[in-house]
Amino acid sequence: MWQFSDDRGQVSTAERTPARVLAYVQAGATLWDHGVCPSAIFGSDHDDDAVPDTAKTGSLPSEGVRYVGAGSALDAATLLSTEPDLVVAVSYGGGQVYGIAPKTAQHLEEHVPVVVIDVGGARSFTEIGNRFAHLAESLGAGSVRTAEQYLEAARDRLRAQCAGPGRPRVLALSPAGREQAHLARPRMWPELRALAELGVDLVEPAEGPGANWSTVGWAEARALRPATVLADIRAHAAPIDGLRSNEDWTAIERAAEVVDWNPEPVCSPQAHTRFLGLVADALESATGR
Repeated sequence: MWQFSDDRGQVSTAERTPARVLAYVQAGATLWDHGVCPSAIFGSDHDDDAVPDTAKTGSLPSEGVRYVGAGSALDAATLLSTEPDLVVAVSYGGGQVYGIAPKTAQHLEEHVPVVVIDVGGARSFTEIGNRFAHLAESLGAGSVRTAEQYLEAARDRLRAQCAGPGRPRVLALSPAGREQAHLARPRMWPELRALAELGVDLVEPAEGPGANWSTVGWAEARALRPATVLADIRAHAAPIDGLRSNEDWTAIERAAEVVDWNPEPVCSPQAHTRFLGLVADALESATGR
């Protein structure tokens, strides 16, 4: 008998350990790093209907894992056509399944166990990672102890870099086009809070509208004088190449190290280690400028 209590407090059960997992793309990529291969994945309204966003898929193989589509246009019949014996979804609070319509999620739960992991700002990045690890273990995955050791080494490196005075300023943003940028409010993003806990000097946008983002013109972003920029590379963010006709962005790019950032991170020790390494490399380069 398999069972798992999810972040809504709901207990999913099955007569045997599920083997065909349908997962939201972020959850699927995370489970893959833990040794569980999803049979199919789906995206959100931000994603393409035909192909998954490679910024979100992490190390998930491009072959052998079916992509069924994305967002509220997805119906339960399409999702159930993958013949899942478990659905793994994410939530940003309140227990609501992210990425598909509420009625579709409800219909799914009438046919197959659904596990929801909360990836919102209410919990730490470590707590989110631990929840996925526990789920993966329940599905038969082995230990990722070696990966955890590499992660701790990456944390130690970043912590040491940020221990002294004169830390480079780091700005996380999502390009909205040639005229505007969405500046991340670090306290709302678990992976950014993890950086702050290691001593990274993250720029906090001015108070105002927007719980997760502060939308400003590029001139205002430039005025913050970041030494490192974490730039959203998801498919629905404006491509960096298209910003180079804006003089404020080009000034930022000349003055700062730019790091690829996925605000929907793969919540595994392997992926987090890679991200911390990129940030540490950027801070090292920014210090030497």
